Amino acid sequence: MSVAKRLGWALLLAPLAACATVAPSPAPVADPPAGMQYLYGSGEGAAISAQAWNGLLTYVSAKIKSRPTDSVVLADGASLAAPRFVPCGDKPFAAVFDVDETVMLNIGYEYHDAKTGRGFDAAAWDAWEKTGEGAVGPVPGADRGVAALRGLGVTVIFNTNRSAANADATVRAIKAAGLGDAVHGRTLYLSGDDSMGSRKDGRRATIAAQYCVIAMGGDQLGDFSDLFNSAQPVSARRAATLQPPVAGLWGHGWFVMPNPVYGSGLKGGFDDIFPMDKRWAPPAGEAGR
Repeated sequence: MSVAKRLGWALLLAPLAACATVAPSPAPVADPPAGMQYLYGSGEGAAISAQAWNGLLTYVSAKIKSRPTDSVVLADGASLAAPRFVPCGDKPFAAVFDVDETVMLNIGYEYHDAKTGRGFDAAAWDAWEKTGEGAVGPVPGADRGVAALRGLGVTVIFNTNRSAANADATVRAIKAAGLGDAVHGRTLYLSGDDSMGSRKDGRRATIAAQYCVIAMGGDQLGDFSDLFNSAQPVSARRAATLQPPVAGLWGHGWFVMPNPVYGSGLKGGFDDIFPMDKRWAPPAGEAGR
């Protein structure tokens, strides 16, 4: 193409280039979000996690001295209103845990998330699963707790929605977090191990068929039963955790770790969170004092 023609095309395209929309760069982030400050940085967040692990160990230590009749895994066909549990028989003891933000903190990924401000990205998470083992740490109390459970003769099993395609990398990350060894298909179950996708009840059933599961830990309600994930209003989901006999399981077989950063618990608008009969505003003339 001649120089003249190139110049002509350049003149024609210049106005179009000037009108092209350029995506704005994310605004600089001054500080991590409040939830990350709490979970990954605060003494209070660490204390709650350690408290949960202390309670779990106390519960399990007492439970193994008197063999329970049933596990804490809901049986097929059970409901939250009328729970039934998989029988223990003479099966060996196990404790089942989610991984992310339950036993292992994804510090490196959350740093990336906080700095970019772009929110969750599936491709970035997949890359993190594959390469992030050097930037993880244990949930406070988890490394000691997992070791103590094994010392009591309880098999520790991880049930996570990390991808089965990244099983080897997840095994390395668990070990790097100080949580010991995990074996895919034996003490590590992943999304893709069955046809249920991110639902965990199928994996829990597989585990409970082999073990008497005396404790489960997680940071999302779905780490205990998929029944919590059915479509329902925020208020109804909250109420489901407080109805008997489910309410009696918290701290007695089911143990929740704090996670104000992401997940199924971060839902609801003003009308979901603040009931009309519990709202308040300063009396007239009192605002600003």
